[in-house]
Amino acid sequence: MKKILITGKNSYIGTSLESWLMKEPDKYQVDTIDMKDGSWKEQDFSGYDVVFHVAGIAHVSSDPKMEALYYQVNRDLTIHTAEKARAEGVKQFIFMSSIIVYGDSNRKKRVIDKDTVPMPCNFYGNSKLQAEEGIRTLATDRFKIVILRPPMIYGKGSKGNYPRLASLAKKTPIFPDFENERSMLHIDNLCEFIKVIVDHQDAGVFFPQNKEYVKTSHLVKTIAEVHGKKIWMTRMFYPFLKLVFGIEIVNKVFGNLVYEKSLSHYELANYRIRDFRESIEMTEK
Repeated sequence: MKKILITGKNSYIGTSLESWLMKEPDKYQVDTIDMKDGSWKEQDFSGYDVVFHVAGIAHVSSDPKMEALYYQVNRDLTIHTAEKARAEGVKQFIFMSSIIVYGDSNRKKRVIDKDTVPMPCNFYGNSKLQAEEGIRTLATDRFKIVILRPPMIYGKGSKGNYPRLASLAKKTPIFPDFENERSMLHIDNLCEFIKVIVDHQDAGVFFPQNKEYVKTSHLVKTIAEVHGKKIWMTRMFYPFLKLVFGIEIVNKVFGNLVYEKSLSHYELANYRIRDFRESIEMTEK
């Protein structure tokens, strides 16, 4: 039986993984811990095979007053947790980083491959990258480090950009048919990926994503269809959107950012158990 400690109690990803693993209670024991105060330092990690570190500030803020907190939580807390895990005999430390370490999406097509150098464009991405760099130095044959750099994660109850788009899809009669490509990752595919990484005791940097790239207009149209609504997709806004690229919200919604597909292939198991249409139906219904 694998004993797994999830940091970040009540987090969306943490609770989703716990529910996913507990479908097989004979194979996994899962505990969660809150990292909001210093009490976690008194927790005994020695009984766990794996620490899955998801605790952190997940949203992107441009408020300079938040910068120090991002580094304190996303970088320093991650490194301190990994140090404690190694000192107390944990075999595998899994860190939730993000595609944001490569910078934000933009108008031009962006395909990240194995040779792409991370270049974060804000302190959220930089704090994640510095955390990665800090924990890599702790890796040994007995203490395996796993770094996950997922794209946008979505699923029922998720937060962030997806629910905003879903809300819009259920209300608007018209939406821009703008050409772009995004990598996305359904929560079930992420949880299955983490499970196989744990089962195979892997180490390294991984880039899980859905099989399909997603065009924002197709995403919105699919969400609307699941709810029995019709949306008119139009290119009449195309010239305007090209002019306003550079505005953060426009970049997030209509920008391009994908992983080269072979980068996300995992030879030992098929973790992509939900296709795009099925994942939207599960999320919306």
